Amino acid sequence: MTTSITQDTIGAQDTQDQFPKPRLQVALDTTDIPAALRPLNQAISQIDVIECGTILIIAEGLRAVREVRALYPGKTILADIRIAEAGTLLAENCFKAGASWVSVVAGASLTTVAQVVKVANKYGGEVQIELGESYDADKAREWRRLGAKHVIVKRSRDREAAGDLSWKPDDVQRIHELSAMGFTVTVTGGVTVADLDTFKGAPVGVVIAGRAIVKADDPLEAATALQSKMAEVWA
Repeated sequence: MTTSITQDTIGAQDTQDQFPKPRLQVALDTTDIPAALRPLNQAISQIDVIECGTILIIAEGLRAVREVRALYPGKTILADIRIAEAGTLLAENCFKAGASWVSVVAGASLTTVAQVVKVANKYGGEVQIELGESYDADKAREWRRLGAKHVIVKRSRDREAAGDLSWKPDDVQRIHELSAMGFTVTVTGGVTVADLDTFKGAPVGVVIAGRAIVKADDPLEAATALQSKMAEVWA
């Protein structure tokens, strides 16, 4: 399902609104903590949000969150565990470990989302919903009503598998729709400096870069390039 926002409406919004520069989130999806900390420590001056990725937490447990929190007590940290059920127990463990945000999959029940939001409120944390390929605008409104503050918009994995690494107008339209509901919108999916012009005039709140920083020869240089380009696009 889609909302009634049209491309013409989006064009009108773009001429009227000046959106702030997004935050830069690094996705640490390594299989051990040392491999995550090496690029993080190099790039940290340019990083706004640290994501302890699903792969890292599966490999190392919530120890990864605790160690990153100990090193960077003032940073926003996402525990990307993609909660599908058992919302109260999983969220409690993440926030106790030092997470600022936790992620919930779009397929989770509204009951689970409500449980996670309740725990997040208890700890002063926030909830991020990770969208899949399909998009149900009515359900998204319910997430926002329940108190989820963030959503992730991904580039289609099917297109990426087919060799098409571009972002499409539908992706950008989805960002506008979700922002209009009151969400902070995060974009992810192999985002590089070259992709960022696509989002000019769009209300992106967070840009996630994983491989572009973690696999770079110089993680600080890579993160700085992303920050510089974001400052240009959202000038």
